[in-house]
Amino acid sequence: MDSRAPIFGFNDARDEIVRTVVDRVVGSTRDPLLAMNEAAYQESKRLEGSRKPQDVRELAEWQRLARSLGRMHDAERRRRLRELSEEYAWDIAGNFDRRVYQLSSRLLPPVVSALLAPRKLMTVVRDPLKLVSLELLADRVLVEGPLAKLRSLVQRGTAVYVPTHLSNMDSIVFGYALERAGLPPATYGAGKNLFTNPVLSFFMHNLGAYRVDRRIRHNLYKDVLKTYSGVLLERGYHSLFFPGGTRSRSGGVERKLKLGLVGSAFEAYTRTLQSGRERRVFFVPATINYLITLEAETLIADFLSEAGKGRFIIEDDESSRIGRIASFLRKLLAMNAAVVIRFSEPLDPFGNRVDELGRSFDARGREVDPASYVKDQGGKAVIDAARDAQYARELGEEICRAYARDTVVMATHVVAAASFARLRSQAPAADLFTVLRQRDVITVPRDDLAADVVALCDRLRALEQRGCIVLGEDVRLGSGGDIVERALRAFAGYHSSPVLDSRPDGIALCDTNLLFYYQNRLAAHGVAWDVIAPPGVPSGLQVQPPLPPLESASSPPPLDEPRGSASSASSSPSSSSRAGEADAHVGSMNGAGGGQ
Repeated sequence: MDSRAPIFGFNDARDEIVRTVVDRVVGSTRDPLLAMNEAAYQESKRLEGSRKPQDVRELAEWQRLARSLGRMHDAERRRRLRELSEEYAWDIAGNFDRRVYQLSSRLLPPVVSALLAPRKLMTVVRDPLKLVSLELLADRVLVEGPLAKLRSLVQRGTAVYVPTHLSNMDSIVFGYALERAGLPPATYGAGKNLFTNPVLSFFMHNLGAYRVDRRIRHNLYKDVLKTYSGVLLERGYHSLFFPGGTRSRSGGVERKLKLGLVGSAFEAYTRTLQSGRERRVFFVPATINYLITLEAETLIADFLSEAGKGRFIIEDDESSRIGRIASFLRKLLAMNAAVVIRFSEPLDPFGNRVDELGRSFDARGREVDPASYVKDQGGKAVIDAARDAQYARELGEEICRAYARDTVVMATHVVAAASFARLRSQAPAADLFTVLRQRDVITVPRDDLAADVVALCDRLRALEQRGCIVLGEDVRLGSGGDIVERALRAFAGYHSSPVLDSRPDGIALCDTNLLFYYQNRLAAHGVAWDVIAPPGVPSGLQVQPPLPPLESASSPPPLDEPRGSASSASSSPSSSSRAGEADAHVGSMNGAGGGQ
């Protein structure tokens, strides 16, 4: 690992980072009275009714502030705004300890192996060198994608990793993927509730994680959080965001994103241009694909409870904390599953493809200057929130397309989709909840289910040939019967109740909720029933094949040469060429963006 990565010097720069965040938040707040009134109202509303001593004290402080704001003069309000902003900034700010990073890098293989393959861990426990080697997980956790290109790009700019989000294990697994791929560690936001666990808190606090208090909803806190994220990107700290905002409750691939923090990249990039030292930002979509998802039962219950309103009743007792924790630990130690982390092709913030030298290319393969997207007619880089919001929406669409193309199909997904299609065809009514009520009602002859799987795999292979999906090795190479058997073993070794049950007369379709959850992974591709499309997003096959690959670059420029210098022809185009480049990409953006 290259110890020159910016995050290794984070602690030395932390004080200055916090000062910059506070100065920008205070300087950009036009009306301190309005900002603090809104904060006091939202916090009082949140804390009312709580009997915790800390909450009672905080509530009293907010109420005092609300009563006194009207009597303050402007300078006093500015001072109080600065105090609140600084308090939030320090509460959010992370920490990075090189020694803890080295320790965690050695602990990661056995820890992840204990989570994903405990039987294999026991076979190598006698060999300490193998126990701390990344090779320990080589056949359990696969890391795929344009890894050489990514290793080149992280030396030339700032990487923003934007993976899918299925499980609370994602941060651990993705951290392993970065280490395995030879990529530097990234900062990331973690829910403040996770810091209550002393073990997790120790590692997260010392590995660059910054605290996000999702209970706080007022704009001042959001401004501090977004500004902190932007300052990190501006200073070259590689970052990790889960743009879905939360774990996918349905099990489906995200098709609509929350790009609040991701949007901070536009301002960060613009500020590097204004400073005269351009530092390009590269977005790296990725999919995290599990044969079995740790929290599948709870997640799909939450999803159906919301989707079905009063029509769906959660039948198990997973809400019992003690029972749930015991079940979680039991299943965690027994799980023997495969994981594939697949990195997609990198993008610039404006959705253009990027080559290994960090150059941007539009859909027609023409090199474009990303700086042109944030410059006005006079060639000056300007910060424009409305413009950047539109860019963020278009970037979100590109990220979702990458998710769909790089979804890795596993045996549990295929068998669940084939099984759920059987349930749907034999249900007395076509609505989802009627189908879900067919628990342990239908038994499919084993050969028939295998034939259904073969037919589904044929459709998936056709999609893969077009570049619209990726088949896991077990699906690509296995027969229909092999795929069914692998799914049966995976389901039987993990979930608390049978998903499928092998019986003398065939395969019984038992847990319809989980079959629905796992089949949803293929819903966006048109090969599984799609009832999970977000509002405003068409259902069914919406996956677009990838564009032709870019030609390999010849010779890289010096890594330390500031972009935007007179010697860089492609980064200093004329105003008219910038306009053409921006318009070629933006298309229907109604004039928003660079080169207007």
